[in-house]
Amino acid sequence: MIRIFSHYVSKTAFVLLLLEILILLFSATFTSLIGLADSRGMLRAGEVYLASSIFALVIVLSMSALGMYQHRSREDIRNTLLRILPAFALGFAVLSLLVRFVPSLHFGRGSVIIFGLGAIGVLLARLVVFKSSQSALMEGRLILVGGGALARECMDLAASKIGFHQFTVVGCINVPGEQCCVPASSMLPAGLSLLAMARRYDAHEIVVSVTDRRNGAFPARQLLECALGGVRVIDAATFFERETCQIRIDSLQPSYLIYGGGFDQSFFRAASKRLFDLAASATIFVASLPLMLLTMLCIRLEDGGPVFYEQERVGRDGAPFSVLKFRSMRCDAERDGTPTWAQANDSRVTRVGHWIRKLRIDELPQMLNVFRGEMSFVGPRPERAFFVDQLNAQVPYYDIRHSIKPGITGLAQVRYQYGASVDDAVKKLQYDLYYVKNNSLFLDLLILLETVQVVLFGKGSR
Repeated sequence: MIRIFSHYVSKTAFVLLLLEILILLFSATFTSLIGLADSRGMLRAGEVYLASSIFALVIVLSMSALGMYQHRSREDIRNTLLRILPAFALGFAVLSLLVRFVPSLHFGRGSVIIFGLGAIGVLLARLVVFKSSQSALMEGRLILVGGGALARECMDLAASKIGFHQFTVVGCINVPGEQCCVPASSMLPAGLSLLAMARRYDAHEIVVSVTDRRNGAFPARQLLECALGGVRVIDAATFFERETCQIRIDSLQPSYLIYGGGFDQSFFRAASKRLFDLAASATIFVASLPLMLLTMLCIRLEDGGPVFYEQERVGRDGAPFSVLKFRSMRCDAERDGTPTWAQANDSRVTRVGHWIRKLRIDELPQMLNVFRGEMSFVGPRPERAFFVDQLNAQVPYYDIRHSIKPGITGLAQVRYQYGASVDDAVKKLQYDLYYVKNNSLFLDLLILLETVQVVLFGKGSR
């Protein structure tokens, strides 16, 4: 894994992205330069390179928006092809709109050749990269210090084979005084030092998964020898942050948050985030205005009730504010005055509300909150004070999410299902903590692209 603007990115995914950009650039440039891409004759070189760059960028963004850089399972020709076709169709639709502003994007009779070469090249590149990423030569090998609950979670994560970065747990080193939660077959034999063990089993990394490090049996000296001997040593919190984009509460020490870096609140970050908020909100507001007008009409026609719904939420530093949404539930949804989590197939949701919640249309009016400065476009979702009080009392570090502005969308919203319980709130908090610690303009853009996928496929709505 590599870090780009504090965000962990798979080396394999990064190489795949660069390779596909080169393939798409070549397919458009080559076809244009040999005179097949324009029925009017040869284009000038500058126009060719501009059009080819825009073509590659649009296709890559379309693939990103449809989740093609989120490797979740093993790929074959059929599954890869089924993912490429919708992405190229979306890219074609976007390019058809852009051709009015950039006439050189009109490839004419060469469009079929360009898209065909691009699709074939992307398909072949993905098959090669995916096959290579499954090779033992590309697989990371690690040793766990400890055999408790944290070690068990690390082993489960390795067994899930989620993501481009594949790794294998060679085994666990027993630490006296810790309850064993892993199979006996996973324990490595005693007698060798950690460094000798790492070299014997060709391990590239050691993950410390011991919760109580004040234990006299904790091998601090041996871990130092490993670090000096060229074997990377990390703790479980860093491991989960890197591999899952979560800061796990069960393995979190206050010192990790204090000394672990991140939490950028500089003037440059605040200014760039505000500009991003305004640009993204204004663009989506203009693009979705006809849809919002239609939604307002449908809500009014269904039951004659109010179109908008205001609800108090907790913002930055715990300050309350009123969030604005399209009304998706009956007017008497909380007739007893007690806040209630929304459930799957909630009977309080109207027929129009079912669809606007599924497509996230009910969230669009919150762009007014962004313009007011009460929210960001990307950030932890704001929660009601009633639930915040409960969660602050039950969930450690929950109030950290209020150190930045809440957002219309966020990492927890695109990576996890709708939260409707304390347990869900804990799992979403782990993504929120990662965002608060590592937030950047780069991560905001990635979350925005993932949001498109969530909206298109209606993931996690209730």
